[in-house]
This record gives sequence, structure tokens and C-alpha cells, in this order.
Amino acid sequence: MRNEEPKNFVECVTTHRFNEAYLLADIGNTRVHIYDGKEVLHLLPDEAIAKFGTEKLNYISVNTPLEARIRKETGWTNVSDKVHIPGEYETMGVDRRALCLSRDNALFIDAGSAITVDKVQRGVYMGGFILPGIAALQKAYADVSEVLDVPIDVGIDTTRLHRTTDKQISYGIIASIKSVVEAHRDALPVYVTGGDGEKIASLFAYAEFDETLIFKGMRYALDANEV
Repeated sequence: MRNEEPKNFVECVTTHRFNEAYLLADIGNTRVHIYDGKEVLHLLPDEAIAKFGTEKLNYISVNTPLEARIRKETGWTNVSDKVHIPGEYETMGVDRRALCLSRDNALFIDAGSAITVDKVQRGVYMGGFILPGIAALQKAYADVSEVLDVPIDVGIDTTRLHRTTDKQISYGIIASIKSVVEAHRDALPVYVTGGDGEKIASLFAYAEFDETLIFKGMRYALDANEV
């Protein structure tokens, strides 16, 4: 079980030979996110393979079509089968499993092309839900009518109704996200990651943005498996 306030992750990974042994990567559908112990690099597959293909690297992936190329052109190791959390369901993505391993008690939000929200209590996965991402919701309005193709104001005042189309659309999107998260928080700390993570974290006074959460969960799983 993780402590509620774990050590600084850079200290943890250095202790476990991180810098001298291998990098960690989270491979998504379009980007390869690589953590070197100091920063997260968000690269296209071509860039990641060209720059790190000869490095020792452990990765998780939801990008099945990229697997053959990785096996052929790199020495990377897929550790997805090492990443599991009690209570997970069969089709739960490995990136979500890793995210949920980063803390024992928390509500996790991964805000990207989709927004996933997952609850963990005492190290057990309790369930979650999936929403369209901000860009997807914005596109859904635009697909209805070009009149509804407006920028989204993440900082919209959700304590009152509004009298213009752009503000009403922003309200509909942002208030919906806020209300469903708050309905399931149950006083848990909220941790946010993902490309739109900083935007989503700004909606909640109690939320913390941390783009290394998935890598913290990976490190925990690898340590548990003595990898």
C-alpha cells in the first residue's frame, strides 16, 4: 500500500536505479509520453523511437498497432501485464490501472480526448465513469450548427445562468463536468493528469495537477513485481 504522502518521486526512482537503468513510458493512441525522472516528454512515435530507441525503457501501451514496430526497432520492454489493481475490470485500460496505483485513496481525473474519472479507496478500485473530453464536446456543438462553434471558457461562472450562446455552451460543458465529479468525490483528494489536466484541475479548489501520476503507479507496480 502507498503512503498517503509518498516520498518525492524523483527520490523514489533514483533509489530504484531509475536514472541508470531505464526510462518509463506511457504510449497512447497518438503520443508517447516518456518520463526521465525529471520531466515528461510528449512525443510522436517517430520522435520517441528516433531519440530513445536504443535506451532501456519500460512501457505500458494502449496502442496495439504500434507494438510490431516497437519490437522491431527498439529494445523497449512492455510491462503492461505487471500493472494491476484490486477491483479492476477486464477491459480497464492499463493507463487507468497505473494511474489508480499512484495513491491508495483518491479520485483520479485523466483529462484528454476523453475524461476518465476513477475512485480508489484503501488501494482498491471502486469504479468510475468516462466523459467526452472538452474538445470532443466542443466539436459536438459545432456539428449541430456553425452558430454553436464557439470557444469554451473553462473559467465560466457556474453559480449563475447566462444570457449569451457562447457562455451558455461553456456553462453546459463545465457545470456538467464539475457536478458529476463533486457528486462522487466523497471528500477524497482529487488528482488530475492529462493534456487538459491543468484546465480541469482549475475547476476545483481541492484538486492537484500532476503529470507524473501514471509513472508513479508504474513504479509502484514494478517495485511490487521486483522489476
